[in-house]
Amino acid sequence: MTAFPSERTAILTGAASPRGIGRAAAFYLAERGWHIGILDIDADASAATAAELTEAHGVRAHGVRADVSDEASVRAAIDELEAELPQIVALVNLAGVSSPVPYLEVTTEEWRRVLSINLDGVHYATRRVAESLVKHRIGRIVNISSVSAQRGGGTYSKTPYSAAKAGVIGFTRSVARELGEYEITVNAISPGPIDTDIMGGTLTDERKAGMAEELLLNRIGTPRDIAAAIAFLISEDAGFVTGQTLNVDGGFYMH
Repeated sequence: MTAFPSERTAILTGAASPRGIGRAAAFYLAERGWHIGILDIDADASAATAAELTEAHGVRAHGVRADVSDEASVRAAIDELEAELPQIVALVNLAGVSSPVPYLEVTTEEWRRVLSINLDGVHYATRRVAESLVKHRIGRIVNISSVSAQRGGGTYSKTPYSAAKAGVIGFTRSVARELGEYEITVNAISPGPIDTDIMGGTLTDERKAGMAEELLLNRIGTPRDIAAAIAFLISEDAGFVTGQTLNVDGGFYMH
């Protein structure tokens, strides 16, 4: 088993949204000694978040703009992050968009928008980072799916989102199979209802209570719940866990 380098970087896509899982994960990982590369559609927010991470936790951080649905944009951004930061050891694919459009109203444009960001983007970032991980024969990749993929919707988003997130699970398993020989693990996290803006904006207490009634626990999830799961799956100790989908959903899938 190859040991992690003493200085290691995690790249997070979509990690600059103020109330998103990505930002919470970036701070959670930085607190635990990871240097952080941020790739987000918002260039200013990427740079600002990186600066905050350095100030708060003393780690090296760098933020760049990229549109994850554009492969050239993703490759250029990761090239820049790799040049600016210590060895890349982990990639967390967090960038995503919701889609509450009923199926009979889904246009071709909406279908492509959702699939290109939620599935193509995962492939583009993974493909580029894998090239670097293979050279060092060590790495962790975590992709964010959704309980919607397993239940067929049932949260805020509907069919295009569920289809894309189901694709992420199949993608995760196949890439885990192909990259295992290089000591690279690839896993997915399937969040349930999490209090972020992807659920359609800030949730009211009434809506939170209503959603919690569908869970086995008496609350909906927080970004920190997902950040902690990410931290485990990209840790050195998780080196024998690969091809898995970890449901962090308060029991929503079982309910």
